Amino acid sequence: MTTTTDAADELAAPLDLLLTSSAIGVGRRMLPNTSWTRLALSLAEQPRTVADRVGTLGRELVTIARGHSDRVPAKGDRRFDDPAWRGNPLFKRSMQAYLAATDTVDALFTDAHLDWRDAEWMRFVLDNVMDGVSPSNNPLLSPDAWKALVDSGGASAVRGLRHFLSDMATAPRVPSMVDADAFTLGDTVATTPGSVVLRTEMFELIQYAPQTEQVRTVPLLMVPPVINKFYIMDIAPDRSMIEYFVRNGQQVFAISWRNPTARQRDWGFDEYGQAIVDALDAVERISGSDRTHLQASCSGGIIAAMTAAHLSAIDQADRLASLTLMVTVLDQSHAGFAAAAIDEEAANIAIALSAKKGYLDGRALAEVFAWLRPNDLVWRYWVNNYLQGRAPAPFDVLFWNADTTRMTAALHRDMVLMGVHNSLTTPDQVSMLGTPVDLSQITVDTYVVAGIADHISPWQACYRSARLLGSKDLQFVLSTSGHIAALVNPPGNPKASYRIGAVDEADPGAWLDATAKNSGSWWPNFVEWLAERSGPERDAPQSLGTPDLPPVDSAPGSYVLAH
Repeated sequence: MTTTTDAADELAAPLDLLLTSSAIGVGRRMLPNTSWTRLALSLAEQPRTVADRVGTLGRELVTIARGHSDRVPAKGDRRFDDPAWRGNPLFKRSMQAYLAATDTVDALFTDAHLDWRDAEWMRFVLDNVMDGVSPSNNPLLSPDAWKALVDSGGASAVRGLRHFLSDMATAPRVPSMVDADAFTLGDTVATTPGSVVLRTEMFELIQYAPQTEQVRTVPLLMVPPVINKFYIMDIAPDRSMIEYFVRNGQQVFAISWRNPTARQRDWGFDEYGQAIVDALDAVERISGSDRTHLQASCSGGIIAAMTAAHLSAIDQADRLASLTLMVTVLDQSHAGFAAAAIDEEAANIAIALSAKKGYLDGRALAEVFAWLRPNDLVWRYWVNNYLQGRAPAPFDVLFWNADTTRMTAALHRDMVLMGVHNSLTTPDQVSMLGTPVDLSQITVDTYVVAGIADHISPWQACYRSARLLGSKDLQFVLSTSGHIAALVNPPGNPKASYRIGAVDEADPGAWLDATAKNSGSWWPNFVEWLAERSGPERDAPQSLGTPDLPPVDSAPGSYVLAH
């Protein structure tokens, strides 16, 4: 179920919503409130419309019961792929009745003509309710469940119950998407050779070993999100962004954040911004370059942009050779459901809860992520794990997604308040390291990447965020896929494509219509873009680190191992 409103064109949930819901609990979003009341009152004022919708549904249910309905699932709805949904009379009728009811609910929602804030709140509620009651999730109506039961002689039900009890015993209380021991860090994921050349209380700095005889003079520093581990950038051989950059002659460094505990509760914007500055200092000392490319993603991109603004304010902007922001939302003015769901009261409650604990638990955040895409991330695994009694298939990206981290209470507070007030869109409303942040003062060449199907950082918000920057040379890249697949996008995928261009259009939709699609991954384009700004090539270093910053551990380091 989807909708489009005049005021909000992104059905997604940027950071402030995720961080607030994670602290308070996503169940709060399902409880009745004034949006429910306004939906009911609007429909009560249209009794004829409601009667027509209900009457149409009733007549169709009679047709379905008689076996004369030709209703079929929408193309791409894989919940009903099993032939039994078409061949078995009971299964077929239950599926058709469900689809008819879903369409009726969708039509009544449209008839209510809610303002966009109420519409976004109720859309989340209705989507989750209707997805949950699908007959494909019902053990008595699921052909997948019955087949597994017969084939296993009843063992599937025992395994399914065991999986269910195990998942519900600890947070996040959603079906497991991957086994915890499916992959091994440094062996099957995060395998690009390198060394930790700096370890501070906050982060490890990893320098990756060159794989070419010549390397570019200007190095690249990669900053991961602060609510995920860094190795999504080095997920697996031949799909690793870091590996690809190194193989193309780029000197690469990456930050691996420490997984904080309550002892680090006071680390906020300033501490994380200083960490990026400290990493830049080390990269300059090791590489011998006085300029560095800074690349960051998601929440790490927010802090990196603020740090870049700080460097501009203190006349050190020339330390950056370029700035790359990936799936990063700086402007949340039309943040879809987020803007409808977040208010000062909810924000203050969430901040107080994390302050009491000292951190925001990453498992709670994982639960929110899952319920934003329930069919893909909850009910699909409900059927597989519980109804069929199977173990989830090994998938490295989902292994990374389940390898959650904590967020310090201070950073949680800073992020939530910034999101609620949309502070980065107004100069001097938030500070970094003692200087007011004005994104328009960031004039370094910039490369911004977004995913067209991103449900966390909607591409339209990423586009508007790019327009806040003062760069005269800014390339906006719109990649296929969503939040992660848009980034883990190596060359060779025949389905991949991207659009690239300046952000001259005020309207993201107009930019989309006017920008040609290119086949393949954006990675080669980015490598070329970096090369143009990386100076002459030089002999690759024979060893990593320097005498005063020697290697202290092999990649991927020790901080990434902490749970």
